[in-house]
Amino acid sequence: MTDQQPGGVERPPQASAGRIGLLAAMSIGIGGMVGAGIFSILGVVAEASGTALWVSFVIGGVVALLSTYSYAKLGARYPSAGGAVEFLVKGFGDGVLSGGINIYMWVGYVIALALYAQAFAGYAMTFLPGHHAAWLPKAFGVGIVLVFTAANVVGPNFVGRSETFIVAVKLAILVLFAVAGLLFIHPTYLTPNLWPSASGIFFGAGILFIGYEGFGLVANAAEDMEDPKKLLPKALYSSVISVIVIYVAVSLAVVGNLDIPAIVKAKDYALAEAARPFLGDFGFRLIAIAALFSTASAINATLFGAANVSYTIARDGELPAIFSLRIRWGAPGGLFITAGAVILFILFFDLSGVAMMGSGAFLLIYAAVHAAHLKVADETGGKRLIIGLSLAGCLIMAAILSVYIYQHSREAFVTMFALIPVCLAAEWAYRRATGRTIKTRA
Repeated sequence: MTDQQPGGVERPPQASAGRIGLLAAMSIGIGGMVGAGIFSILGVVAEASGTALWVSFVIGGVVALLSTYSYAKLGARYPSAGGAVEFLVKGFGDGVLSGGINIYMWVGYVIALALYAQAFAGYAMTFLPGHHAAWLPKAFGVGIVLVFTAANVVGPNFVGRSETFIVAVKLAILVLFAVAGLLFIHPTYLTPNLWPSASGIFFGAGILFIGYEGFGLVANAAEDMEDPKKLLPKALYSSVISVIVIYVAVSLAVVGNLDIPAIVKAKDYALAEAARPFLGDFGFRLIAIAALFSTASAINATLFGAANVSYTIARDGELPAIFSLRIRWGAPGGLFITAGAVILFILFFDLSGVAMMGSGAFLLIYAAVHAAHLKVADETGGKRLIIGLSLAGCLIMAAILSVYIYQHSREAFVTMFALIPVCLAAEWAYRRATGRTIKTRA
């Protein structure tokens, strides 16, 4: 049986206990983080942070770990398939602010998904002859989105199992790369004397934050966990700490085997190029395969989260009912609408500059979640000092990244901030036209 809310929006039956366990939840988090970021922007980050690349990853990881605290506390208190959607409404109440940020978050997921799909297509092209049709990369990008849309139609159980397999494969390859690379590093490449200024290191940390933003997807699976109060914090902390270790080891292997000019020259495939000195062409191909697995798992995990976000927003009265309607196979309409929006971005937009905009957008969203957490800290049992540090960390990183984007892409800078009033205006207009309000759970 399903419940009906006003307007004919159908609620799903209560999730069965134990559908997503610790390993699957960690896989969703790791899959969302170790995705396109580490493969597609490594060279761009190296341009800013140089041989201190690994330091930038540590800084970004600390900001992500602080943010994990709010997600763990809020998710344990308010387990929901919508994750941050529910948190924002609990903190800010039923208003244009919470609704506008929720829409902004959904747009952020769409941008991230399109980025991951394009990164997948880019690595897929390395396995084809040099001359190919101009439309082929777009076809690869659209195709991988369709594949994982089908995977998400099967349900959370399949999403968890497929994530576990994909994450296991790509982590095995990345660990091999890191261990082998660390054995062959040139210590002179890592000397602090070669580090850039502190601003360069922090710029790099801001750019690479998109490599950490996927941890929030674990909270979207809370409703399908047997005991989210215990399982969710374990999955969040374990996945973020694991990714920090992986990123630091990989970045040390990269800057320890290639000098910065070589990394920048091969910035579109820097990780694969860094494998050549100690693994040869075999290493290049192996890392390219890992890139395919990583971007694919990022699409899988992010599509799962984005579909839940749009479903929850619609279920609670924030988007048109079609987003929450159960289509023929039982999947929410939001899954197919999200996939369609992603495909449009792939077909009509170049997201090389928008990737940084997406990173900045998620920093602002996480800052909003921390601000909301401050308002309900008594209910969650959260410590206000840690929440305040989390909020400050996200805002500082967002400001640093904004400076970098302004210096390198004025269009991306304007777009990132222009989307905020656009989403707030859309929220206000939808409320005025329909009279619907956001409904939160007891």
